[in-house]
Amino acid sequence: MSEPIRMSAALDGEIVNGRHTLAVRVYYEDTDFSGIVYHASYLRFMERGRTNYLRLVGADHRAMFEAAEAHAPGFFFVVRSMTIDWLKPAKMDDVLEIVTTPEEVRGASLILLQQCRRGAELLVEAHVRVAFVSGGRARPLPEPLRIALTADRDLTTRHGRA
Repeated sequence: MSEPIRMSAALDGEIVNGRHTLAVRVYYEDTDFSGIVYHASYLRFMERGRTNYLRLVGADHRAMFEAAEAHAPGFFFVVRSMTIDWLKPAKMDDVLEIVTTPEEVRGASLILLQQCRRGAELLVEAHVRVAFVSGGRARPLPEPLRIALTADRDLTTRHGRA
């Protein structure tokens, strides 16, 4: 008998060989009048992928907010920039895989490669720069998060990218 799946593991996706993957089903609300996924829906899918990726590397947003409030009041992550290529459409009821891979970890930011895939097909690809901000200014990433992200990026480099 197989081991039961933890609900949080099922919701958060998983990290394998330095890449985070998250399954997302396309619902009616994600599509336009023609049944094709509306372009802005991919941004929501990728946000879920980034949030769950950070959670799994130790940056649970709620816990981090509580722990860091004394050291970096009012801190948060912001998307600083994003470059997106929409390559192929997805449709209602498709199951997509959102793949998040760390590309670069800098002082106050990190760059992630995010891909939306349907099986082997690459549908959307984005390079996302996320900054760590506190008190209205960019701040260095907290050391434990930097270590986790760097280790994850190094693992990705050794195993190659999707």
